[in-house]
Parts: sequence; C-alpha cells; structure tokens
Amino acid sequence: MKYYTLLISLILFNISCEKKPKTSYNSNKTQHEAIVTEEFIYEIKDALTPQCHASTIEVSNGIPVASWFGGTEEKNDDVGIWVSRKTEGKWSIPKEVVNGIQEDGSRFPCWNPVLFKPKNKPLILFYKVGPNPREWWGLYITSTDDGLTWSEPVKLPNGILGPIKNQPIQLENGDILSPTSTEDKNDIWKIQLEISRDQGKTWTKTKDLNDGKEFGAIQPSILNHGNGKLQLISRTMNEVITENWSLDYGKTWDTMKATSLPNPNSGIDAVTLKDGRHILIYNPTGENWGDRVPLSVGISNDGKKWDRVLDLEPLTENTDKKEEEEEEYSYPTVIQAANGMIHIVYTWNRKTVKYIVLDPTKL
Repeated sequence: MKYYTLLISLILFNISCEKKPKTSYNSNKTQHEAIVTEEFIYEIKDALTPQCHASTIEVSNGIPVASWFGGTEEKNDDVGIWVSRKTEGKWSIPKEVVNGIQEDGSRFPCWNPVLFKPKNKPLILFYKVGPNPREWWGLYITSTDDGLTWSEPVKLPNGILGPIKNQPIQLENGDILSPTSTEDKNDIWKIQLEISRDQGKTWTKTKDLNDGKEFGAIQPSILNHGNGKLQLISRTMNEVITENWSLDYGKTWDTMKATSLPNPNSGIDAVTLKDGRHILIYNPTGENWGDRVPLSVGISNDGKKWDRVLDLEPLTENTDKKEEEEEEYSYPTVIQAANGMIHIVYTWNRKTVKYIVLDPTKL
C-alpha cells in the first residue's frame, strides 16, 4: 500500500511540474479589483473569420453592442463589418452586417467601425470602405433596436470620413464632434475634427490640426474638460502620443505638441469620465514600432499627467520567439456607460475580441 501511495504522489508531482500550455488569459496576472468582467466576445475555436481587428463598443439602452472588421486578413477584399450583442449574460454569434461589395460587382475591404449613440437618436455604426486608408470613403448604418437589425448603408458626403477610429462626443447643446484623420500617398498623416450641429444630418470639417511634418498623427480621441475646454490626443509615427487643445468648444485649436506618453505607432483611445478624470488605453512602448504588448490603462486628473494604473495585458516572459512575435493586444475602444461602468474592447492577437468592464471607483 505504501508503494502505491508513493507512486501516485510521484505521478501527481510530475504532472504539476509539467510546463502548462499558454492559455487564453495571462496566467501571471493577478486580477485587479477594478475588473468586473473579463471575457472574449467569441472563442477562437468558434471564429467565423481567420482575423479580426479595430473593435468598437457602445452600450445602447443597457445592451452592450460590439463591432469589428473581420476576414482572411486586413486589407483583403473579403473583410466586412461584424456585430455581436450581449443579452442575458451571453454574446450573440457574430453577424456580418455590411461588406464592401459595390453596385458594379467589385469589392473592397471594410475598415474601422465606430459605434456611437447620440442622445435620443438611433445607434449609429460608422465605417470605411476602400482599397486602403488613403483612398477609403466613409459610410454609416443605423439601428433602432439596439444593434439587432440595421438600415441600408448611407455614404457620407465627399470630404467627410466620419470618426476614423474613436467615438465622437456630443456637447450639452447637442453638437456632435467627430475625431478624424487623413493619410495621403506621401505618407503624410494629419488630424481634423468633423462637426455636426443638427444631429448628424450635415457636417463641416476643420482645417488640418497638424502639418504632418513635425508629427505624423492619426486617430485622435476627444477629452472634454468642461466649459469649452477640449483636448485631442493622437496616435503618431513619432514614438509619442500628441495633444491639441481648444478653449472654444473645438472652433479653434492650438499647435500639436508631444505629451509625455510613448506610442509605438499603435491605436489608442481615451474618454472623460463622469467624475472628471480621464482614462486612456494604450500600449506604453515607443521605441519599437508595432510593439503592441503590454496594453495598459492610464488615469489623469488634468489630461497632462498620466498614471499607469493597470496592465490589461501584461508583458510576459516568453522564450519562444515565434510565439512572442505573434502577441498583439491593440486598437482599444473605451466608453463609460450610463451606470458608470467602463467598457473596453480590443484586438486579441487578431484572433478574437477581448471585452473588459472596469469599476472606475476602484481605479
């Protein structure tokens, strides 16, 4: 009996010492007390497309709605816009709601969906279609049933692209400010702001808010400091996040300047919370382009000094170089729902979309 007991103990010991396979979540991460929910919108084994990217989130009448572009690979013609809704605690099977098929039968990839719900208006899903970011055009669809069904696509006016990656904001007077940007064939990146004073029926556009030479910037987010004071923070190709400030509700803007925050030429997002603080989701690396791990949360009281308070996806030790190169946690979207909870989605290795809910009182 003693022999068999010893044998069983040795077997159990050996099993526990075996190297565990890499799991869906970071095994070395101790869950932060602010994390309320952490899950995939769909499991990799259930993926309906080989790749996904550029996810967006909105909470419409209490229902979380997520969207992203998916297909064989970014820039391929089969890439469409997908949507999933969370009801009764479960995400629905993703559904492709639009694609890039044209009237003449040609097809282009879809890009960068952005969900946004204006006050007392239907849910809007902005997106882009075109061969690349230099030649794409903006469209939108709407939903009156919180993302369950969608209208036919509407093309935005020439020169208006819609929000490029991050959500618009709506001021107290109803004006909608949409952060946008352009890229040209000479790889010049510039940001702008699109403005609607009639609930999105018509749009005007500011001039370029950077020259594209000192900083090449795209994909801005808008922070609202109150009393007309706004801040744009942008992704750049210059290893740093930049900022622009306005003191007149976005009518005029100062010169773009560097912040103290690094940026590895990767998408960011930020939003002003109900308590007056500002939250930023970003990759806190800058020296290596495309280095999209870790993915972190920053908090600021003034939009100038940022404290990194949480890594959603920490940097992990990985001796398998091939596997390490495949890690990517990027292109976040962050919003605050009516109940105060913070909702975040982001690309998880281009294989699925990660969804996290944070309690801001514990940040």
